Amino acid sequence: MSKAASTRTTPCLVTASPAASSAASSALSPADARALVGSLAPLFHDWLPRQRWFAGKGRPVTGFVPLAVTELLPMTAGGPGLLHLLVRVEQRSAQGPPPAIPASTPAGATSSTACGTAAGGDCYQLLLGVRKALPPALASALIGHSAQGPLAGRTVYEGLHDPRLAELLLERLRTPGALGPLRFDRAGTLPAGLTGRLLDAEQSNSSLVYGDAFILKILRRVFPGPHPDLELPLALAAEGCERVPAPVAWFEAADPSGSGESLTLGVLQPFLRGSQDGWQLALGALARGRDFTKEARALGRATAEVHTALAAALPTVTLGRRQTAQLAEGMAERLEAAAQAVPVLMPYVPGLRTAFDALAVLDEAGRGRPAQRVHGDLHLGQTLRSPDGRWSVIDFEGEPARPLAERRRPQPPVRDVAGMLRSFDYAARSHEPWRPDWAARCRAAYCDGYALASGTDPRAEPELLRAYETDKAVYEVLYEARHRPDWLPVPMAAIRRLAGDT
Repeated sequence: MSKAASTRTTPCLVTASPAASSAASSALSPADARALVGSLAPLFHDWLPRQRWFAGKGRPVTGFVPLAVTELLPMTAGGPGLLHLLVRVEQRSAQGPPPAIPASTPAGATSSTACGTAAGGDCYQLLLGVRKALPPALASALIGHSAQGPLAGRTVYEGLHDPRLAELLLERLRTPGALGPLRFDRAGTLPAGLTGRLLDAEQSNSSLVYGDAFILKILRRVFPGPHPDLELPLALAAEGCERVPAPVAWFEAADPSGSGESLTLGVLQPFLRGSQDGWQLALGALARGRDFTKEARALGRATAEVHTALAAALPTVTLGRRQTAQLAEGMAERLEAAAQAVPVLMPYVPGLRTAFDALAVLDEAGRGRPAQRVHGDLHLGQTLRSPDGRWSVIDFEGEPARPLAERRRPQPPVRDVAGMLRSFDYAARSHEPWRPDWAARCRAAYCDGYALASGTDPRAEPELLRAYETDKAVYEVLYEARHRPDWLPVPMAAIRRLAGDT
């Protein structure tokens, strides 16, 4: 990726004519970027912590450091402007226990410029629309009115809500090349003039759908290094796996820390028109009192096919006794930290630890087990079923709270299986009355389908499966306590079962 960036002495945030916009688009100088972000800090302090994708909830924000600011569309006298920002959000630790999942510092990063580190703060991607006045249709996108600095007197808003700016972003993807620190690439043909609409579903990133033909995932919290949401679908496409939509275009940025790595910012893939996500399908089946085992078995086969293709496309390793013990130790540490953060978990810690203790001694005989790249956050909501009944797997980002290096680490495939088994339980628990029999049948059918397609039954090593299910349930408790307290009883029900399951 090119690290060259076009800069100027003063920011060209307002231009005289639309014709000048394209030529003027470029990166702001460091001084101009600091002036811009400093003037918007009061707006960011109020707006950013309220965003679903902001990972630092509960910790006071102490500052905003611009890492790169690029004008994708300078504002004209009669139209909107679009600013692309990479901003490091500095935060102070909240009173009380530390977070259960610590971040790690990328190699070569420094505290002043690092992206996505505990010491340097998290790096976020923002796309800001700028107008003199916001039309009523965009009222919900309002961030605020700038009272000072380069945008004084202008209205700043979430640019992805604006169809004109969303179309501009697609147009950039149609024309590969560099724009300041940004680089746009594509692997297929993209038509012009597709209207974009922002999906309003709760998620840790933002997604734009263009004309029911493509979906662009905008990664909000970004890290240096190959991102699984681009890396794995590209590898699967090269392997000929059709269970995962192949990337059509993407854009990245050079790591501001100078590590030489890229930051993946967005991935465009085909939009599977008419498909329904597995979570909604499962809830619909529960509501109608209908069995879901046929779908669960087919989903198990699809998961196995993805795992087989990933093992063929990317390097695999063998976990020996020491690696398995380290895996168990990491799970135990996450349990202890989660119990400190969510005290209701504390009484179950001794029982839950037995799952990790059993895993730690599983390889004392010296027999290793294969590990490979996996999805990392597989559940019903990460799957789509087409009208003809074919399952696809999407969203290979992994658990967003985990460090990127951990998400890219080879894991036993049973990790994904455990995530899906927990998802069936989630669906059954969210239905009134609770249907444990429905969940049990789905879990069995899913494992049957997986075993049929892969030749390996995930239930053959119950200690391994229980450890990963327990680790996932602990993660769910921490997540729900932080983001959706009303849902906490769902994973806590699994915690009670797993704590007593020997």
